Amino acid sequence: MRFLIVIMLAFLSACSWFGARKPAVREPTELVITGAPLGSLVFIDGSQAGPSVSRNDQSEILDVSPGAHKVEIHVNDAIVYREDTYVGSGERRVVSVLSGLSR
Repeated sequence: MRFLIVIMLAFLSACSWFGARKPAVREPTELVITGAPLGSLVFIDGSQAGPSVSRNDQSEILDVSPGAHKVEIHVNDAIVYREDTYVGSGERRVVSVLSGLSR
């Protein structure tokens, strides 16, 4: 009888070894802004998304929530570029600024 109980406990504990799964690692949802003019400010959905652009040969990578977003590039008080875009969960969307002001 003890032998049967030990065998049953061994089988039951083995079930838990196969049932444990690691949680899925979620990839970040990002907007990559390229080509913004020097000194410009990047706005996402009406909020400033960081300091002014100090180098236009370097992309800005911004973590955003999945969904639709409005990207604006401001130089002084003027909006020099605007784009509506959609980023799916775990996606990386590239926004290439076509303002003509990049130097």
